[in-house]
Amino acid sequence: MGITLREGPVAEVVVDVPPVNALTARGWHEVAGALLRAGENPETRVVVLRAEGRGFNAGVDVKELSAEGEHAAMVAVNRACYAAFAAVYDCAVPVIAAVHGYCLGGGIGLVGNADIVVASDDAYFGLPEVDRGALGAATHLARLVPQHLMRAMVYTCRTVTAEELRAFGSVLEVTSRDKLRDLAMSVAEQIAAKDPYVIRRAKESLNGIDPVDVKRSYRFEQGFTFELNLMGKRKGLEA
Repeated sequence: MGITLREGPVAEVVVDVPPVNALTARGWHEVAGALLRAGENPETRVVVLRAEGRGFNAGVDVKELSAEGEHAAMVAVNRACYAAFAAVYDCAVPVIAAVHGYCLGGGIGLVGNADIVVASDDAYFGLPEVDRGALGAATHLARLVPQHLMRAMVYTCRTVTAEELRAFGSVLEVTSRDKLRDLAMSVAEQIAAKDPYVIRRAKESLNGIDPVDVKRSYRFEQGFTFELNLMGKRKGLEA
């Protein structure tokens, strides 16, 4: 259990943090470290980011924010989420997110920055932040759904299914949960068969032409989460 990096041409970063894959600051940093280490390994061609358990990711472990010195805890969690989301984006090789069950809050930050998303037919995606008195990861949700739907999802906290995202083109393929890893590995192997130097340059070039600076955009959002916390609006936190 925990965060596991399985090395190889197709590397796997596996999140297994019962009961719901909600991560502490340390957990987010471990995800970041695993992704960056995988990308730094010259043998790695592609990374599959997936999870075990009931769902892909339930965001931040809110218990950590209830401890003494909550302002320090929130700063630590903000920085850790920033590091994890950035690591997906900055990983030197393509990252395939394989999503099952729920993908909420911080899970959106991981998936929205992935290069390719595949999902099980029971997967659903959302940002419950407004109901928690927080904000964040709309930057990444906007990479998954059209602009007006993104706004509606933020304001209402509604979720969308994997099939809805497939219709938008942001989820590549949908399958049953028991076949999800096989699907992710099949897509990964197609990439791994290409020239590794070319694939790494392709990742670098696609990031270079991105119309939105996702790291700066998310950092801007995080300031509002801290403001809401200072104003006593926080009821819980997902990213």
